[in-house]
Amino acid sequence: MAKESETPDVPAAEPQAQAPAPQQRAQVQVDDAGTVSLYANFCRVTGSPEELIIDFGLNPQPVGIPKDPIKVTQRIIVNYYTAKRLLAALSMSVQRHEAVFGVLETDIQKRLKPQGGA
Repeated sequence: MAKESETPDVPAAEPQAQAPAPQQRAQVQVDDAGTVSLYANFCRVTGSPEELIIDFGLNPQPVGIPKDPIKVTQRIIVNYYTAKRLLAALSMSVQRHEAVFGVLETDIQKRLKPQGGA
């Protein structure tokens, strides 16, 4: 019977655990040469279990209930991961804007100036 050689208890050499590298924001190049810019003052969000559908349009009567249907002119469909990234980007942008220019009041009734009548 062969006798195993005895060795002192020396831990096996393990690969050194490396600290996670700090995340660097990669600069993504974007070609927006063929982009068409459109304006919207109306937005509707609907969705399914897999995607969000974001419709944009122009409401010609922004105060009160519009007489005519609002025509949707753009539709963006995104998955929920992209929607969450968009939410974060929009939130950060609005926070920066409000820090410089003040809070944006989204309730139009609170923004309307009372008519000065006696």
